Amino acid sequence: MKLKKTAQLWILTTVIIVAIVATSGLALAQAVAPSLGAADDFAVLGASTVTNTGPTVVTGDLGLYAGTSVTGFPPGSVIGVMHITDAVAQTAQTDVVTAYNALAIQPCGTNLTGSDLGGLTLTPGVYCFSTSAGLTGILTLDMQGDSNSVFVFKIGSALTTASNSSVMEINSGSDPACNVFWQVGTSATLGTYSTFIGSILAMESISINTGAALTGRALARTGAVTLDTNAIEISICAGTPPALGALQIFKFNDLNGNGVYELGLGESPLSGWEFTTTGTAGYSNISTTGTSGFISLPGLQPGDY
Repeated sequence: MKLKKTAQLWILTTVIIVAIVATSGLALAQAVAPSLGAADDFAVLGASTVTNTGPTVVTGDLGLYAGTSVTGFPPGSVIGVMHITDAVAQTAQTDVVTAYNALAIQPCGTNLTGSDLGGLTLTPGVYCFSTSAGLTGILTLDMQGDSNSVFVFKIGSALTTASNSSVMEINSGSDPACNVFWQVGTSATLGTYSTFIGSILAMESISINTGAALTGRALARTGAVTLDTNAIEISICAGTPPALGALQIFKFNDLNGNGVYELGLGESPLSGWEFTTTGTAGYSNISTTGTSGFISLPGLQPGDY
């Protein structure tokens, strides 16, 4: 009789533990960040087309393969390199397929099928939806202070976020978007004025609606990437500087208020790069490989170059 009661207690305890894990948002499987290969430099990568409406700003490379139509730039701008149906874009698409498959085979830790991501606070792990996934409100990712924390979301069909929804991180040890991956079985749609983080790898298309912001990557395997007045910024991971390419927008800012205008990409300093200016404001072939983050050019007025 005592043995029977002990067995019953053990079974009951196990059921309770399983129930707690299933409802707490804790993932049992450890997530692994895939290598993005050549796709790592791309903030936007489409397959059929890339279209844009409005003054979208893409910080990072923009690419297309095997389609040939990229429209809407301008009025959109790319602070990076555009690769349209070239070898770089082709290699990046191949690497997206590899990364997508690496995400797809990771064992599921927590099945969230039927749940809205809004209102949840999740810890690192692998989260799965057998069909579609939706986000209304705020999804909080607790990085737990670990720069190696990885979140993988495996979605069987579509990913859709509502207007003004957001993904936010807490207790971050690094750029939170570095190790957040969304493997989407069909297409992804980010709602108007929503805020999203992570690399989206979609089998089909990605639509980023009016005013939505993405820190990460929009990588579509077979379909289009559609943009509309967005801010899309690639996540820079593991201390790796961005691949800037030949044609960039730089800003000279009087950051210290001393009349010396210093060079940065956007509003941020650059380090570890060699800069050359030719015929700008009387300067010719000025080069430096300094690592202080800025180049000081006295007398040069602030602006875009």
